[in-house]
Amino acid sequence: MRRVLSIISLAGLAAGATLATGAAQAQEAPAQTPPPAPATPQTFESEIRNGKGEAIGKIALRDGANTLVMRVTINPGGLPPGWHGIHFHAVGDCSDTEKFEKSKAHVNHDQSKHGLLNADGPDEGDLPNVYANADGSVNAEVSSETPLTGEGGLKDGDGSALIIHANPDDHVTQPIGGAGPRIACAVIK
Repeated sequence: MRRVLSIISLAGLAAGATLATGAAQAQEAPAQTPPPAPATPQTFESEIRNGKGEAIGKIALRDGANTLVMRVTINPGGLPPGWHGIHFHAVGDCSDTEKFEKSKAHVNHDQSKHGLLNADGPDEGDLPNVYANADGSVNAEVSSETPLTGEGGLKDGDGSALIIHANPDDHVTQPIGGAGPRIACAVIK
C-alpha cells in the first residue's frame, strides 16, 4: 500500500512539475520581433560660393524626425571676420553672384514676421548667426524646424538657398534683422 501511495505521490509530483513548467512557459512573453531601427537621417551637401562665384566652403544638412541640423564650414579667407546673419531663402538659385537676389526672400510658408526674438516670428528661414574667425573661417552647427523634404521642405520644386549676409542679424528688425548685403550662397535642391 505504501508503495502504491509513493507511486501516486511521485506521479502527482511529476504532474505538478509539468504543470508548473507549463505555467512558467505560459507566463513568458511570446517572442517578439525587435523594434525597427530608427530611420537614417536624410543628408544633403552643397558648396558655398562667394560674390565672385568661388567655392569658399560647404554646408552639410542632416534631417531627422524632429529637426534639421546644418553644419557650415568655410575655409580661411572665406568671409570677413565677425558675426554674419544666415537664412534659408525660398529659391535654390545662386547664379547671380553679385547680389544673390535670385534666391528671393526667406522661406516663409506661414507669413510669419522675421526674427528668432520676434514675438510674431520667427519665419522658417530664420537661423542663428555664425561667427567667422580672424582668418575668415567658420565651423558652426545650427538647427532648424524647417524640414529638408516633404511639406514645406527646403528641397521643394524650386529648391532653396542658404544665404550668408555681411552683418549679424539682430533677430527682430524687419525684414532681415539688419543683416545687410548677401555675400555668399549655397543651393539646396
